[in-house]
Amino acid sequence: MAGRIEDYALIGDMQTAALVCRDGTVDWLCLPRFDSHAIFAGLLGTEEHGFWRLGPAHAADAAPPTAARRSYRGDSLILESEWDTPRGTVRVTDFMPPRDGAPQLIRIVEGVTGRVPMRSALRMRFSYGRVVPWVHKHEGRTVAVAGPDSVWFDTEAETYGKALTTYSDFTVAPGDRIAFTISWEPSHKQPPALPEPEQSLQATEDFWRDWVEHCTYHGPYREAVVRSLITLKALTYAPTGGIVAAPTTSLPEDIGGVRNWDYRYTWLRDAAITLSSLLRTGYRDEARAWREWLLRAVAGDPENLQIMYGIAGERELGEAELDWLPGYESSAPVRVGNGAAHQLQLDVYGEVTEALHLAHMTGLARNDYASLLQLKLIRYLEDHWQEPDEGIWEVRGPRRHFVHSKVMAWVAVDRTIKLIESGDADGPLERWKELRDDIHRDVCEKGYDKERNTFTQSYGSKELDASLLLIPQMGFLPPDDKRVIGTIEAIQRELSTPDGFILRYPTEGESEGVDGLPGDEGAFLACSFWMADDLAMIGRVDEARKLFEKLLALRNDLGLLAEEWDPRLQRQVGNFPQAFSHVPLIDTALRLTASGAYGG
Repeated sequence: MAGRIEDYALIGDMQTAALVCRDGTVDWLCLPRFDSHAIFAGLLGTEEHGFWRLGPAHAADAAPPTAARRSYRGDSLILESEWDTPRGTVRVTDFMPPRDGAPQLIRIVEGVTGRVPMRSALRMRFSYGRVVPWVHKHEGRTVAVAGPDSVWFDTEAETYGKALTTYSDFTVAPGDRIAFTISWEPSHKQPPALPEPEQSLQATEDFWRDWVEHCTYHGPYREAVVRSLITLKALTYAPTGGIVAAPTTSLPEDIGGVRNWDYRYTWLRDAAITLSSLLRTGYRDEARAWREWLLRAVAGDPENLQIMYGIAGERELGEAELDWLPGYESSAPVRVGNGAAHQLQLDVYGEVTEALHLAHMTGLARNDYASLLQLKLIRYLEDHWQEPDEGIWEVRGPRRHFVHSKVMAWVAVDRTIKLIESGDADGPLERWKELRDDIHRDVCEKGYDKERNTFTQSYGSKELDASLLLIPQMGFLPPDDKRVIGTIEAIQRELSTPDGFILRYPTEGESEGVDGLPGDEGAFLACSFWMADDLAMIGRVDEARKLFEKLLALRNDLGLLAEEWDPRLQRQVGNFPQAFSHVPLIDTALRLTASGAYGG
C-alpha cells in the first residue's frame, strides 16, 4: 500500500517529477514529461503497478523500515534519507539532475556507520502499470523496453531478476558510495550516455544554490517561502515555461471517493497566480517564460480561451479512466486527461489580465502582442460577461452566475483600463469605464445578500464561497467596506472547520451539491491562506498570523503541501504537491511581513 500523501518527497528536473516515500520507495514517476505515462504507478495501485524501493534489507513478511530522518540538502531538491538499523546507519541521496540529455533519476547509497545490508527492488511497469516491459541486458546494461519507451538501469552493484523484478543485494560500510540510475530514451534511439552520478550530484546542487540566490525575500518566513518557490520551480516545464498544477493525477480530495482529477496540466489561473509570486520574489526569467508560453498557447484565438492547456500548449486533454488501477486507498476512478479543459470560466480572463498587468507594472520588457491579447480578451468579455459559467471550482453541475467570475471580469476590465491610461495600449477608454461600472453595479445588486451582509456564491443563492475572499485582494471593494467585513465573517461562521481552516463551499455528502458531485472534501488550503490575507487587510493581524502559522504546521516534514487538509482524518488530501497551495503561502508571508505581523 502507498504511504500517506504527506509521507512523500518531491524530486524533479523541471520536466517531470518523482515521489519518494519515507521507506525509500519511488511510487510515482512519469517519463519523459509530467504528463507522460507513469512507469511507477504504485501510488495509485499496488506494487504490481510499478515501484522502486531502495533501503535497508528486511524480512519478506515485514514492512519496509522507514527513514529515521530525511531532509533536502540545503535549498535544493536533493533528498537525503537516513536509516538507523541494528547494524549501523545508512544514507540514500535521491535527485533528478536538471536535464541535459536523457532524463535521469539517480540514487546514491552511502554507508555512515557499521555494515548495513541493503536491497534495491526495481519493478518497471509502463503505461500506468498496465504493460510489463521486456527487460534484458545490452552491453552490460539493464534495459526495459515496451513500445516507444526504453528505461536503462545502471549500477556497479550486482543485479538479478526474480518475479519480474530487478534486485540488488549489497552491504555498505562507512565511506562506501554505490549509485543506481535509471535513464529514459525513446526505444528506437541509441542507448543514453552512461550516467556520472557524482558529477550530476554536484551540478544539481550548484543549480539550486544559484537559483535560490535570486530570491529577494529575506523576511521571517524565508524557509517556508524558499521551499515553496523551489516547489513552484520544480513544477515548471523548462522547455516551454508552462507550469503544472501538480505532478500527480487522481490523488483524492475525498479518501475513497470520486473527486479524483488529473492536475498535470497548465491551468491559466494557477499559472497566473504563480507568475505573480515569482515576480514578487525576484524571478523575472520564469515570469517572462510563462508569458511567452501564454502567448503561444492562446495564439490568435483568444475568443476560445481554454481554462487549461498541456504543458507545451496542447488544447486537447481528453479525459479517460484507467480501470486497471484501483486508485489511491481505493479512491476510484483514476483519471488521466481533464474534461474541464473546455469549460467556460470567466474568471480566467481576470487572472490572466492581472498577471499581464503585474508583469507590466514590475518592469518586465514590453511585449506588444501581450497588450494586444489583453485588448482582445476584454472585447470578448464585453459580449459574454453576463453569461453563466462553471466558475473557479470547475463545477460539473449547471452553470451559474458565480460572483467570483463577475468580480474577475471586472478585474480584467479594470487592469486593461489602467494599461490604456498608461499609454501602452489604445482602446475605447470611456466605453470600457462604463463597462467596469456596469459589472460592479451588477455584482453589488445581484450577488449581495443585504439581510446577512455578505456576498454569495452566485446570483440569487444563499450559499457562500471562499473565492469571495478575493474581493478586497483584487481591489473590487476596499477592505474596510462593511460588505467585505461581513463576507469575511460569514465565511468564518459557515465555511470554517473546527480548527479554523476554510472549505471552498458547502458540499452535500452522498447527494450532489452545486458542483454536481457526491461526497465531501477537506479544507482547501488556498482558501485558508486567503482568509489569513483578508484578516490582515481588515486589521486583525494577530488572528491572521496565528492562522498562517497553523497552516504552516500542516506542511509535511519537507515543507510540502497537497491541495487540501482533511480535518476528520487529520491528513493531507488531493494532488501533491500543489502549486495552488504554495503560491498563496508565499503571498500571505509577503503580506504579513510587510505588516510586521509575525513573531510571538
